[in-house]
Amino acid sequence: MNKKNEKPRLSFWEIWNMSFGFLGIQFGFALQNANVSRIFETLGASVDDIPILWIAAPVTGLVVQPIIGHLSDKTWNSFGRRRPYFLVGAIFASLALIIMPNSPVLWVAAGMLWIMDASINISMEPFRAFVGDMLPAEQHTKGFAMQTFFIGTGAVIASALPYIMTNWIGLSNTAAPGEIPAAVKWSFYIGGITFLGSVLWTVFKTEEYPPEELERYSENEPGEGSIIDAAKEAVDTGNAKRKLTAASILIGVGLALTYYIYGANFEQELYIFSIGVAVFGLVMGVAGFMQKVLDKDEHGLVVVVSDFLNMPKTMVQLSAVQFFSWFALFAMWIYTTAAVTSHVYGTSDTTSVLYNEGADWVGILFAIYNGFAALIAFALPYFAKLTSRKIVHAISLLIGGISLASIYLISDPMMLILPMLGIGIAWGSILAMPYAILSGAIPSKKMGVYMGLFNFFIVIPQIVAASILGTMLRNLFNGEAIFALIAGGGAMAFAALMMIFVDDKAAQEMNESSEAIEPAE
Repeated sequence: MNKKNEKPRLSFWEIWNMSFGFLGIQFGFALQNANVSRIFETLGASVDDIPILWIAAPVTGLVVQPIIGHLSDKTWNSFGRRRPYFLVGAIFASLALIIMPNSPVLWVAAGMLWIMDASINISMEPFRAFVGDMLPAEQHTKGFAMQTFFIGTGAVIASALPYIMTNWIGLSNTAAPGEIPAAVKWSFYIGGITFLGSVLWTVFKTEEYPPEELERYSENEPGEGSIIDAAKEAVDTGNAKRKLTAASILIGVGLALTYYIYGANFEQELYIFSIGVAVFGLVMGVAGFMQKVLDKDEHGLVVVVSDFLNMPKTMVQLSAVQFFSWFALFAMWIYTTAAVTSHVYGTSDTTSVLYNEGADWVGILFAIYNGFAALIAFALPYFAKLTSRKIVHAISLLIGGISLASIYLISDPMMLILPMLGIGIAWGSILAMPYAILSGAIPSKKMGVYMGLFNFFIVIPQIVAASILGTMLRNLFNGEAIFALIAGGGAMAFAALMMIFVDDKAAQEMNESSEAIEPAE
């Protein structure tokens, strides 16, 4: 093998700098995950309406990430390939973080969530592809583990901010009905500043390889081919028929489900899922029509849909694992505040001191699981070396699922720390292992679009969760949010089972998982 055509190994601090922006990205996500349900409830949302309000986040990611991935694969200007997207997303996300806690009414808060999530996705998706661009294959696990460290660190600080603002700074954590407490507002302000600042650090401290250099390096990586000519790559014309056939099936199933939901007088949230299936089919049909009738093989929509239909085998296998993992996470994020305040603290009164103490404690619990994930990130490559990435991820998911469901058995707030440690193990692995496995199985020239498409299997389970969890709570669990956490625990345990079927050939060929993050290289 020609060594001069291999990407140079980067030092610890170079990987640190290229990953540092994730600190701010996770600041935004952590503040969103730990406090948006609280903001919605404060502005008048009922607990079973929360999933429908959260739907903006996954729908936005479903649309934005593959588009940004496809565009960033083809982008090159004086500012770089991925870095322009880091910066634009950071600017808008920071503004949304500042505006969100000042929302006067519920619909404004829901709109800000939509804008915030779109902006975070614009910054985040290219960061995943950045590892594939900048690091040789044997350092991919290190790169994603470093991202996991910053994700965990950012989430620890951001999740704890309302508690810190209240107990250390002295800001109020209560407010008049319909008003967001000052502690929450200032937490979001700090988050906005941190988001922009950390992304700027990566933008100015990291230089990207120019297209010609990436082209040379790609010769020794999975999916050899031209990075420079990726935008001009021809799409197999036989795929047009597949697109149209799949479109007909999806549209038919979606319309049939919608009619059934209407006839059975089920809750309106279920329309999100049924209509979403039909819309997805429609998009695929448009792509098939453009390819077969208009001969638009190189159109971005046609290329992205073709890539989706031709996903590598490993990516297909990982998709099932991602689906159930992220269903569990979404259930946890939107229902932990309601579950802990009602099941452990015994109140649902959002204006009470007890409720807000419980909500603040949820922030601390989220900080704990994220902090533990940050520590676990450094150990993951070592554990993977002793066993395999598959085994490490399967065991981590099983521990996380048992831990999430066990919250039902706990009545002492302090004891909630124990399941959060288990969830932290799962979270650390979810943020690193699937991406490390995937990055060794996809073509380097398609790194951005496939990382974006992989997000489908993060987003779709969230849409499913938003569609059915509210209905389940109303009709099966008498509105008790704790049962959503039990359902999430079961889903995560099932994801662990599905991990057995994932084929990680790249680990066998390159021993990518054999190195731990070291202070210097």
